[in-house]
Amino acid sequence: MDMPRNTFKQALAERRPQLGLFLGLANPISAEIMATCGYDFLLIDAEHGPNNVPLVQSQLQAMAPHPVQCLVRPANHDAALIKQLLGVGAQTLLVPMVDNAEQARAIVSAMHYPPKGIRGVGTGLERGSRWNAVPDYFAQVEANTCLIVQIESRTALENLDAIAAVEGVDAVFIGPSDLAASMGHLGQPGHPEVKAAVEQALKRITAAGKAAGVFCADPAMVESFQTSGASFLALGADTGLLRSAATKLINSVRPQSVRAAGAGY
Repeated sequence: MDMPRNTFKQALAERRPQLGLFLGLANPISAEIMATCGYDFLLIDAEHGPNNVPLVQSQLQAMAPHPVQCLVRPANHDAALIKQLLGVGAQTLLVPMVDNAEQARAIVSAMHYPPKGIRGVGTGLERGSRWNAVPDYFAQVEANTCLIVQIESRTALENLDAIAAVEGVDAVFIGPSDLAASMGHLGQPGHPEVKAAVEQALKRITAAGKAAGVFCADPAMVESFQTSGASFLALGADTGLLRSAATKLINSVRPQSVRAAGAGY
């Protein structure tokens, strides 16, 4: 049998627009529901969402039959954690809080087997190799492994050109919320200064020959970010969509006065 083909990596290389969503509910049922909704990619968030390695694997398994690419964001740069996430079948990792080229090179090393990197070999125990059912796994895995580094600080912006130049980094993703905090605008990812910094960073990433992405929960900013060079955008999170839809429904059928009276239930 063959490994699943990483069509998201191919789309990045071809700069085909990709629209996605973050998953923070840590549940394979909700993940599979989202996999039927028409997004190009879904990202299991193990940085801010309560996702551990077994939960990541169960969600990857739930989404596997559906035509959507699954990404994973680990909690940190730990090489052992990266090894486990690749082992359970993640093909594309979006690694947060990358501030310099040295960190980016270390993450690249963690993503690959020797001699290119330091990833340990344990294919007989791992879903990623289908427990050794893929006969030429080591050849196939190199072609289907994809690394996105996330920049989200002033320091990262200062080092952006060096980060984007690291061999083995397929794309660079901008996190506006932490970037805003780093720039003195906590809780204001749409601040004009932050927006301008994001747009300039997108242009620098594409000029470096790498695919550029950004988290963009405001639909009004999508076109502007795409014009600046973003080829993949995360449009929100399942948690936010759930709360928004639930709130909209109750507000549509219950008058404000009744809601206030029943608030203590």
